[in-house]
Formats: sequence, C-alpha cells, structure tokens
Amino acid sequence: MNPIFAVALKEFQDGLRNRWLVSITLVFALLSIGISYYGSVASGQLATPSLSSTIASLSSLSVFIIPLIALLLCYDSFVGEQESGTLLLLMTYPVSHAQLLFGKFIGQGGIITLATVLGFGSAGVLLSLTTPIQAIWGAFTLFIITSSLLGLCFVALAYLISLLVSEKSKAAGAALLTWLFFVLVFDLVLLGVLIGGYELLDQQTLVQIMLLNPADLFRLINLSALNQTDVNGVLAVAINSSLSTQSLIFALFAWILLPLSVSLFIFRRKHL
Repeated sequence: MNPIFAVALKEFQDGLRNRWLVSITLVFALLSIGISYYGSVASGQLATPSLSSTIASLSSLSVFIIPLIALLLCYDSFVGEQESGTLLLLMTYPVSHAQLLFGKFIGQGGIITLATVLGFGSAGVLLSLTTPIQAIWGAFTLFIITSSLLGLCFVALAYLISLLVSEKSKAAGAALLTWLFFVLVFDLVLLGVLIGGYELLDQQTLVQIMLLNPADLFRLINLSALNQTDVNGVLAVAINSSLSTQSLIFALFAWILLPLSVSLFIFRRKHL
C-alpha cells in the first residue's frame, strides 16, 4: 500500500475510534437542522425558512464552529506524537516527511470533509421538502464545498502550529489564539478601520485585505449570491467585489497549500 494512504487510513481509523467523525457530524447536523427549524418558529409558521436566510445563517455560524473543530482535531498531530515518542518511531519506517504529512492531512481532512457533507447535507434534505431541488443544489453544493475547504485551511494551520511549538499545551494555546484572531479579532480591527476612515479604504482594497483571512473568504463566497439585505458588517461593503467566485475559491485553496508547504519545510528541518 502507498505510504500516504496507509498513514491516511490510520488517521481516519483513529478519528473513528475517538468518535470524532460521529461527534462532528452530529454537531453540524444539529446546527443545520436547528437553524432551519428556528427560522419557522421565529416566523410563527410551521414551514422551513427561505434558502437565502438559511445559507446566510449557516455561513455566519459555521465560520465560528468549523475552524474551532479543525484546530481541536489537529493541533497535537505532531507535537503530541513527538512528546509520546511516536513520531520518532514513525520516522524509522520507510515513510518520508512529505508522505507522513500528506497522509495525516488526507486522513484528518477526510474526517472534516465527510462530517461536513453528512451534517450540512441534512439541512439540504430538509429544505428539499419545500424548495425546488434545482435551487437547493447550486447553493448547498457551494456551501458544502467551501465549508470543507475552510476546515482544510485550519487543519493545515493546525499542522503549522503543531510543528512550530515544542509542547502540547503551547500548541493548544496557540490554536485558540489562531481561532480568535481569524474569527473575531481580524474583522473587529477591519470594522474599526472602516468606521474610523472609510474614505481611506475603497472596496477593492477591502477585498484584498479580506483575502488574508480564510474565514472572511468563506463568508464572502457564500453570501455574495444572496440579497445584500441578508448581509451586514464588513461583508456588506465588500459583497459586490470584482473578484469572481472561482477566484475566491482559488484563494481558499492557496490557504491550504501555503501552510502545508511551510509545514513540510519546517518538518524536514525539525530535530526529533
């Protein structure tokens, strides 16, 4: 068996053994179905909410949950095994640094991706009972794909953290700070700049700054197809950017490849 897929299978089985796949799927399913049900309760009717409001709500909440779950799943992937001595043992096998890194990424990324498809797909099934399947297919396919990519972005960032620190406790703290920065602090600072000197920051510059945050990219992709009345905050200014959806998705892929490349560079030079 190819060493990459052998490592990937081992990581995926570990995720199943630790109930990660089941737990993440349940979280995503409860989130998506709960938002759909809440929409009908809030309106005072026993009916599913509109597709636009469902995607907007899921995007706004998922941007908090998906990065956190990805970081929690992977922050100790290398430093934890280094502390236990497992990493040194693995490197005595006929497997290269790149094969081990990409094998872990495929296995743990597969858990995130499968959980995303199963969990958020349940909301699409619910909406299909009242909404034409053609309308749901496009919007939910884009949402599920970008949700998976967002999770993979933070898996890659978690590997970078795990390889930069020397202790598992430090990796946990760095993962939490990374989540806070990309999900909360970045947008707060950007919103403050907009309020304090909006004339100094045009739409094109704002979008270019948002490319530096995978969480903002995720929201920008999914909310750009919705009515602007469903969007507020920083995104309301950038929503009509000149960048296409394909360009923004390419930027998300770059957020996966760049941290993985840096992680591999560090891993090859790391003393075990």
